[in-house]
Amino acid sequence: MAINGVLRPGHAILRVLDLDEAVEFYTNVLGLKETGRDRAGRVYFKCWDERDHNSLVLREADRAGLDVFAFKVLNEATLLMLDGRLREYGVATERMPAGEMLETGERVRFQIPTGHLVELYAAKTSVGNGLGDVNPAPWVADQKGISPLRMDHALIYGGDIDANRRLFEEVLEFTLVERIKMEDGATDLATWLTCSNKAHDIAMVRHPEDGKLHHVSFLLETWQDVLRAADIMSMHRVSIDMGPTRHGVTRGTTIYFFDPSGNRLETFCGGYQWYPDQTPITWTWDQVGQAVYYHDRKLKETFLSVVT
Repeated sequence: MAINGVLRPGHAILRVLDLDEAVEFYTNVLGLKETGRDRAGRVYFKCWDERDHNSLVLREADRAGLDVFAFKVLNEATLLMLDGRLREYGVATERMPAGEMLETGERVRFQIPTGHLVELYAAKTSVGNGLGDVNPAPWVADQKGISPLRMDHALIYGGDIDANRRLFEEVLEFTLVERIKMEDGATDLATWLTCSNKAHDIAMVRHPEDGKLHHVSFLLETWQDVLRAADIMSMHRVSIDMGPTRHGVTRGTTIYFFDPSGNRLETFCGGYQWYPDQTPITWTWDQVGQAVYYHDRKLKETFLSVVT
């Protein structure tokens, strides 16, 4: 399958309440690698198997949450093309200059109907994954903490997820992979969208407040790694929301947990591959519990209510 437009999630910018505490957590518990700090006080991180300079950026603020979720696109021509398509669609865009973020080229920023800020960019400095490109080893030896492979996706909460979906499908060429229906059998409670052949690259849940974050997810390689992550969380007294368990949606295995500021994160493994000849999977309201938490078969109240 050729991926030649939007490639993948690129970076998330998170607000944290205490930057020093957050840096310690994301470095030693989650196991990300710090790659730089800028004059604005932001701290940059990458996962060990990512080649680009950063995939997570933290800034200190008086409330936790998500500033921006960004996607990397194929090249500069694709960035210009998608900027034009967004404006033709009626979406106002802002050009964020190259260098405004460390080692990152020009970004196109826009607001989606649920109030979230999304960015597209084509260029980010490659720093490698520590293995090299000739006869590489399978993993690096200096990993700390949970040490995920990559930042994988985000789940956002807001009102008009139908308009979000239309924008992602009609302009950015994402595809609906799975959905959960509400009690009326017609309205979507949640949708999972992909720009690749992953089970999802972004997901959305209908919520009365716009601009909310449910979680940013980090990919692990095996179910054993998920269990090890749970051990590390317990060793460090991390607040665990749910798991280890399995999702019905995407079939992925999961742990939901919170950083010290209350931002929910996920360690995620598995999930099927999606191809364009497949049709979307639908979960009905009477099976919503199993859709989200396949083993417990009931929807935990915090899944819908606790957001930043």
